[in-house]
Amino acid sequence: MTAERVASEAPADVRVQECLDAAVAYLRSLQHEDGWWKGDLATNVTMDAEDLMLRHFLGVATAQTDAETARWIRSQQREDGTWATFPGGPGDLSTTVESWVALRMAGDDPAAAHLTNAAEFIRSAGGVEKARVFTHIWLALFGLWEWDDCPDLPPELIFLPSWAPLNVYNWACWARQTIVPLTIVSAHRPVHPVGFTVDELRSGAVTAPYAPVWKLDGAFQRLDVLLNAYTRWGPRGPLKWLRRLAMRRATEWIVARQEADGGWGGIQPPWVYSLIALRLMNYPTDHPVMAAGLRGLDGFMVHAETADGPVRWLEACQSPVWDTGLAVGALLDAGVPGDDETVLKATDWLLSEQIDAPGDWQVRRPDLVSGGWAFEFANDGYPDTDDTAEIVLALRRVNHPEPERLRSALDNAVEWTTGMQSTDGGWGAFDADNTDTTPLKLPFCDFGAVIDPPSADVTAHVVEMLAAEGLGGSAECRRGVQWLLDSQEEDGSWFGRWGTNYVYGTGAVVPALVAVGMPVDDPVIQRAVRWVESHQNADGGWGEDLRSYVDTSWAGRGDSTPSQTAWALLTLLAAEARGEAVQRGLAYLVETQRPDGGWDEHRYTGTGFPGDFYIGYHLYRIVFPIWALGRYVR
Repeated sequence: MTAERVASEAPADVRVQECLDAAVAYLRSLQHEDGWWKGDLATNVTMDAEDLMLRHFLGVATAQTDAETARWIRSQQREDGTWATFPGGPGDLSTTVESWVALRMAGDDPAAAHLTNAAEFIRSAGGVEKARVFTHIWLALFGLWEWDDCPDLPPELIFLPSWAPLNVYNWACWARQTIVPLTIVSAHRPVHPVGFTVDELRSGAVTAPYAPVWKLDGAFQRLDVLLNAYTRWGPRGPLKWLRRLAMRRATEWIVARQEADGGWGGIQPPWVYSLIALRLMNYPTDHPVMAAGLRGLDGFMVHAETADGPVRWLEACQSPVWDTGLAVGALLDAGVPGDDETVLKATDWLLSEQIDAPGDWQVRRPDLVSGGWAFEFANDGYPDTDDTAEIVLALRRVNHPEPERLRSALDNAVEWTTGMQSTDGGWGAFDADNTDTTPLKLPFCDFGAVIDPPSADVTAHVVEMLAAEGLGGSAECRRGVQWLLDSQEEDGSWFGRWGTNYVYGTGAVVPALVAVGMPVDDPVIQRAVRWVESHQNADGGWGEDLRSYVDTSWAGRGDSTPSQTAWALLTLLAAEARGEAVQRGLAYLVETQRPDGGWDEHRYTGTGFPGDFYIGYHLYRIVFPIWALGRYVR
């Protein structure tokens, strides 16, 4: 009998164990010698188009950077001439506009088929007139759009106290770090002309009428007219001293928040706009702050060789702390001992990354002592509760040679995370009580989440952590549980803020509720189980298309992926389900595993901004299947 025949007839649990062992070996092989893991973080070519435009604006573009970025952008164009925000998604107007402009800057012929096809789509989708505000700002930087047609962001916002509406701390951390530099850009209204126009991208679409004046968004639309007038004429008059002081204060705010790697917030939007703002405030590109920022951006570049030549693409963010915390948790669930060398190296690295520095989160929690972890290599100003909860869940199971050191770090993390609970009982990612929806009504806010309210997935991770720490009966944990119960969807699922989507949210909440002692036969749990089982695909896996964020008919529906299959299995295993759905899900993971022990995942399953910006975490396809397989075997 052949080895292949033996394998195919082996008992299911033996095949699962073999699959798990191969996956663990593969994950071990990916660990950096310093102890961390980091998968590439893929998004869409907006990042690359804006990097190319940024370098042209700052005067640091080279023929090589243009060629390599343009080659990558071209390689991601679809047959219909568009660029999408996620694989398999529909063509996106603003992404296609920015790609077209970037390729023109790189020297592509506008009569070439790839650009004429893109232009045809742009016109059919409403033209450049219907692009988002961020796209219009980029076009205005190069004289391709009128600044008067961009919403105004006055730098005087920096003076608003933390209790006032629209103060910068009422925005999510990623949004406030973007807004502050954009106020400087908005005040300067710079124009660096290029040798072409976007006339062929116009459709002749007219501007939508204002909302009624008695509605908040209508009032803000009219206020924007006044702010635009003030930006044009006010700073030349008696209030020019106020505008200058505001820009100076905003500049100081930006510089104070630059991270050790040269970036801002560890993510692309505040990084690029901070560099532009500082340049407008007369910081030369060789100034230490600017030079560090540009070097840091280069560190976010992924370089590859293709049949057409070398390419480069920009990671919008990097996730080593998150990836490492998840990897340790996965290995421990797979049965790797708590004193394994791989685990200990990762633990020591994570302990070195714990943050004891102050941050913007203290505006809402001034008496809370720092003790969390951030997502990136360098983002000390913005630790988050999600990373911290997952790291505590992992490290508390490590058999460390310095147990007092480890315990002290975990105690600090638990205290910090607990203290970041919002008034309503849930947890947001970066701030407490970041729930004021006023910014959502501004004309500027037509793209991306700009506040950080509690979410089911983050709250569930914190609740599970508190339960593991013996704090399931605490008032904070009970309030978190109630928040989760109140947020269950009618169909039994939970919305996933940071992962796609209802499969992710449900896969986080059910294990948390079981961890705090909810019986698995409770109707809340059983409704979730029925929802998961009813959305299993014919191939045994689970998948959910990112369009579920804007169209709930896609909820729980999409091509099967390893990570989403694992999230579904985590739901069922926590509920002690062991039936056909589990067996088919395990078979999907076993049968789709690569010979090297990993999996392929051609869809994005991570979320930056629901409805707008999505992420392909290259390590999700390995750590979450290990987690699910390990819990099944255990």
